[in-house]
Amino acid sequence: MNELKSGVSESMELGTLRRIIVRAKRWDLFFVVLGILSLMIGVLTFAVLFADMASKGLPRLNWEFFTSFPSRRAANAGILSAWVGTILVMLVTAVAAIPLGVAAGVYLEEYAPKNWITDVIEINVSNLAGVPSIVYGLLALGLFVYQFGFGQSILSAGLTLALLILPVVIVATREAIRSIPQSVREGSYACGATTWQTVRDHILPYSSPGILTGIIIGMARAIGETAPIITIGALTFIAFLPPQPYVGDPPAGLFDWLFAPFTVMPIQMFNWTSRPEAAFAENAAAAGFVLVFMTLLMNGLAIYLRYRLRKNIKW
Repeated sequence: MNELKSGVSESMELGTLRRIIVRAKRWDLFFVVLGILSLMIGVLTFAVLFADMASKGLPRLNWEFFTSFPSRRAANAGILSAWVGTILVMLVTAVAAIPLGVAAGVYLEEYAPKNWITDVIEINVSNLAGVPSIVYGLLALGLFVYQFGFGQSILSAGLTLALLILPVVIVATREAIRSIPQSVREGSYACGATTWQTVRDHILPYSSPGILTGIIIGMARAIGETAPIITIGALTFIAFLPPQPYVGDPPAGLFDWLFAPFTVMPIQMFNWTSRPEAAFAENAAAAGFVLVFMTLLMNGLAIYLRYRLRKNIKW
């Protein structure tokens, strides 16, 4: 009798367990379908918008479009000053933000003492990553343009965008360093290495793929920003290039281009989309296609470097 009761009890438990498993699998299937639908909505939306932009802009892409200055006539307008300005501004941004951001991340993670001051710095760095970009533009207007006297120049724009992406680079650097096993540090210290030797020879090489990921995200955000660039006084119409080093009469200096007026691709697109003529909308679509291509090219280079670094890492 007891054996019969025991068998009935076990079969009931098995039936309950099966129902729980079936219910869990249904919820798993539901969330899988929901995730795929959400992903497809985002991907398809981007694909439709990109296809529409490409269909309007590709006919305008020719050599004259890349080598001509903006014009009041849509058929003669080009993006020469815009794409040159974008490259120069991104160069200043990378030179200013990447070394400083990586160094700050290494210091906070490997050198900074664990006290309330460090905690305050960490909280503020994390919060700065979510500050609206227009706030950085207002800060740069008062600091770089007026206080330091850099004016409405490429240098001011590059430093503004460097401030914008600096928290992103710092946070990404810290997260990449945290992913390194503690045994790597302990093994290095056991061999008599100093903190700097450990960071230089082990921490930075092993965490470099993650750091590059943060740099990719930051630079991709910076290249498409418009609000802070408008705030510091980027020109919407410019028909000349920054001075080339050692060219002209008298010859320009090596860094004179840093203080030249500028425009960038998003500003040029904004200018064209504000025009009522349909031809300018086609120019804006072509410029947008070029901007997306520049972003993908920059990201592709960073992804290739990350792949090479991961391949060369030996644990």
